[in-house]
Amino acid sequence: MRSTSSSALIGKVAVLGLALALAVYAAFPLADAHAWGWLAVLVVVTGLIFAVYLLPRPVPAKYLVPGVLFLLAFQVVPVLLTVSTAFTNYGDGHRGGKQDAITAIQSASVQQVPGSTEYALSVALADGGVRFLLLSADGRAYVGDADGLHDLPGATVTGGRITAADGFEILDLGQATQRNDEILAFTVPTEGGAIRASGLTRAYNGQATRFYDAGCDCITDRSTGAKWFADPDAGEFVGAGGEYLAQGWKVGVGFANFTRVVSDPRIAGPFVKTLVWNVAFAVSSVLVTFALGLACALALHSDRLRFRGLYRVLLVLPYSMPGFAMLLVWRDLFNQDFGLVNRITGLHVDWFGAPWTARLAVILVQLWMGYPYMFLVATGALQAIPKEMTEAAAIDGATAGQRFRRVTLPLLLVALTPLLISSFAFNFNNFNAIYLTTEGAPFPPGDSRAGATDLLITYTYRLAFGGSGAEFGFAAAITVYIFAIVALISVVGFRRSRKHEEVYA
Repeated sequence: MRSTSSSALIGKVAVLGLALALAVYAAFPLADAHAWGWLAVLVVVTGLIFAVYLLPRPVPAKYLVPGVLFLLAFQVVPVLLTVSTAFTNYGDGHRGGKQDAITAIQSASVQQVPGSTEYALSVALADGGVRFLLLSADGRAYVGDADGLHDLPGATVTGGRITAADGFEILDLGQATQRNDEILAFTVPTEGGAIRASGLTRAYNGQATRFYDAGCDCITDRSTGAKWFADPDAGEFVGAGGEYLAQGWKVGVGFANFTRVVSDPRIAGPFVKTLVWNVAFAVSSVLVTFALGLACALALHSDRLRFRGLYRVLLVLPYSMPGFAMLLVWRDLFNQDFGLVNRITGLHVDWFGAPWTARLAVILVQLWMGYPYMFLVATGALQAIPKEMTEAAAIDGATAGQRFRRVTLPLLLVALTPLLISSFAFNFNNFNAIYLTTEGAPFPPGDSRAGATDLLITYTYRLAFGGSGAEFGFAAAITVYIFAIVALISVVGFRRSRKHEEVYA
């Protein structure tokens, strides 16, 4: 008995010690980022954990707290962050605060001028990011990062360059060449300018041609005298002619991202077309896979069928294969020139070149990928239906078709409607099914934002990570729309499923 209680005490101490260690580990980054709200949440949660597991009374809470915390961490918090992002202009050019934007504008305008201080450059990595190790003409060693220039004591200098320093991984020329774009874009802010790389072995402390004037709250160009004034509502510096600088800052924009979906004709048209196809794709995927899966389940439901177990294994094979790999295989099967589909049928169809053939192709792929799941759930549901009910219907003179329509199918729908709704929700956001086969193509001429086979989720992905620049705030707003649409359809479906249960209860 004592051994058991001692083991429980040791386990409790170990778990609480681990929780405290994780809390302390997370507290320092939050404090450095001045995220006081999240730091307060961390303190409250840690205190709650200790209170629950140290006090003897709240026994049920000991089992509920871990699940609730994981639910909050992996479901509620991401949803709240997504919703909060939807009310901002967060994206490329609007990632940090106003001071970050000013620093970036000044650093980007740096030019080398006569008399600029030059350094021997060694490119290094620290904490996963690029750092400049600089050696001045008088032999002093520095390290440059996004916060500025700092002394670097104890650096090893060989051949006029820093070749070793504690805490830094120095890149050779081959490794540095692979990061050439990142190195050339990297700047070390200094007073009145910034240090930039000139090639991979030299750097200079240049002068910024654009500077911030607090008196007018504007950016001024030294050479032309042009000014860009701060617009606090848009989070941008705007010129007299309405032009704005590429670098801005993150601000709240209210419902602007949501209204943009319906008010901007460049967005509203593609959004509505994508939504209509999205619903059609999800409904079609569920219906065709359910129809084929149910047909296979009915065909193999008879006890008199020989080798029934073998047939079931063969039908489930597509479900056991990696989905992403099969999607890539099907993309090649539908290739116009050497795809197996055209070769077998003798056709020469450009499946992914026209909107309706591309849509048909992705639905056929979904049919092959999804019917094994429907076959499995339909087989289980059929086995749960008492045979006496169908036998009684047969005695009453019902034909096979009438028995299926009036007895088997309604009872199946009572059991399977929740699964069909969840399948609809899954296919509504089935990113892989589109992105790994068509990537949303074909696209209309001159517009690569929304393709004929795009779902809202792939359209959102292209907005958030597309080549034209990420718009995380706008993408988050579309994500909220997707959530609302799926939630509404799911609620309606569950209400209808309850009516089935009441009728056949």
